[in-house]
Amino acid sequence: MGIVQFVFSDHAWISSFVPQAQALALHYIFPPEKVPEMLDWMVKNGEFMPLLEKAFRKKGLVPLSIMFEGWQWVSTKKQIRSLGEMRGIKLRLMSSKMLVENYKAYGASPTPMSYGEVYSGLQMGLIDAQVNPLFAAHSMKFYEVQDYFIQLKNEPFISIPTVNKKYFDSLPAEVQREMRRFWVNAIIPAGHWIDQRNAMDMKKMKLAKPSLEFYVLNDKAVSRFKAKAKKVYPVFIEIGGTGVREILDALMNDIAKAKKALKLH
Repeated sequence: MGIVQFVFSDHAWISSFVPQAQALALHYIFPPEKVPEMLDWMVKNGEFMPLLEKAFRKKGLVPLSIMFEGWQWVSTKKQIRSLGEMRGIKLRLMSSKMLVENYKAYGASPTPMSYGEVYSGLQMGLIDAQVNPLFAAHSMKFYEVQDYFIQLKNEPFISIPTVNKKYFDSLPAEVQREMRRFWVNAIIPAGHWIDQRNAMDMKKMKLAKPSLEFYVLNDKAVSRFKAKAKKVYPVFIEIGGTGVREILDALMNDIAKAKKALKLH
């Protein structure tokens, strides 16, 4: 509609308009390290971003970059150290069909709820758990009504700076290039900054509630989650919209090439 010219969207809620963005919601496609560097390489050298832009443009939007905002953490009132302990947990997620299918595969019970209602939902027991990066858990004070934070290393939170297509295309070519350049050049420094911010927010939450436990799943547990996640990948082909196979192939190829370029396993 063009009422606003710019939005800092993410791979989940923007999928209501551009379902192809849910490719970034597939679990365990990124390595557990150097995600900002991965995204930087992909945007500058890969084939995924032009295809994503094509899908966005059909909806009157233009994505300017893809940016890392930290890993998603599961916060809950019960300890989760294995796949089996995820079973039946009422879990609030961001709005994305792909994310819902991911967590269903783990045995959880995804429960829709608006972001502003999550705190009261946790407090009243309407939901058991929620998924967000640490800066969100701290700013929304979710830690006050949770006891554990579990890192599955399955899902980086990826933002997509997005501009109105009509407005963007009306700008001089040099302004367009500079706008893109700004957001692409911000990928790595912004990713490192958010890592520091999330680490600081973890310390603040521990200080405010010393009983909180933060836990990273071990490799054995992660392998079991990963096996379940891979079985869900075909769902993206069903819900990902026009050109979905080409987009998925480009994304996976870009990730493989970026890992090789960055010497990651």
